[in-house]
Amino acid sequence: MRSETWLSLIRPAMAAFSCPLRILRSYTTELEPQLSPKLIKIMEQRLSLIEQRSACLQNLINQPDASAEEYARANKELRKLSASMDLINQLRSNSKEIDGLRSLMDECSQDKDMIDMANNELGQAIDEERRLHASLLKSLLPKDDADERDCILEVRAGTGGEEASLFAMDIFKMYDRFSHKKGWKFEVVDITESDLKGYKEASAAISGADVYGKLKFESGIHRVQRVPVTEKSGRIHTSAVSVAILPQADEVDVHLRNEDLRIDTYRSGGSGGQHANTTNSAVRITHIPTGLTVAIQDERSQHMD
Repeated sequence: MRSETWLSLIRPAMAAFSCPLRILRSYTTELEPQLSPKLIKIMEQRLSLIEQRSACLQNLINQPDASAEEYARANKELRKLSASMDLINQLRSNSKEIDGLRSLMDECSQDKDMIDMANNELGQAIDEERRLHASLLKSLLPKDDADERDCILEVRAGTGGEEASLFAMDIFKMYDRFSHKKGWKFEVVDITESDLKGYKEASAAISGADVYGKLKFESGIHRVQRVPVTEKSGRIHTSAVSVAILPQADEVDVHLRNEDLRIDTYRSGGSGGQHANTTNSAVRITHIPTGLTVAIQDERSQHMD
């Protein structure tokens, strides 16, 4: 009797807790929100155009009389469409599965076990359809053309003195390791070291698939709080470095006319002996319309510079 009384007291509390849990479970198991029928219809029209364009490009690539330029252009566009085409193929296959399950439920309307099994699989297929619709919607959004380019990485030490230069070195080496892990090519362009062998400035050229698109949001100020090796009393210091990610320009992006360039030669400074200081081996080129200047004096020969 006591046990029944105890159960009667806790049942309302259990019911109060179980209801929100059921609601929470119904939301957490839903992978993606349902898109509106109008949006799905518009998206289907776009997907049909992508399928037609992909088939056209495939035919162009298979043409034996296609020029190298046409082949390269078509192959590049196909690579852009490949992610969307993979999702489209998955969506088409999933739609066939949904149609098949619904037909099975109609044919086996008297078999309860078969109906339950098909209904369970149908729910999973509909969730997958929602996920594919959401992924396709993201893939159809306009993309930055520069995302596919290689990039230039520039790291500069900021506030923090020697500790900032050591932090800049850590950041630069981190991007080096990350690039190798991603299978990208990491080429050091220039490094200016500090007294403790940290990096005051460092730059590198990174090349690979969609490098700029994956690294462009790394640009900005990076800060660290730690006890530096230069600190003997154990105090925590705050240091900062700046990171710049710049897309590499294609050869066709910049057109330089000879009449827009002013080329000056002069005697180079620094080490190199009498020959470097008595001949006009250094070269400076100025782009007159923009005022941009590039100078080099690395070699002893003007032609090599």
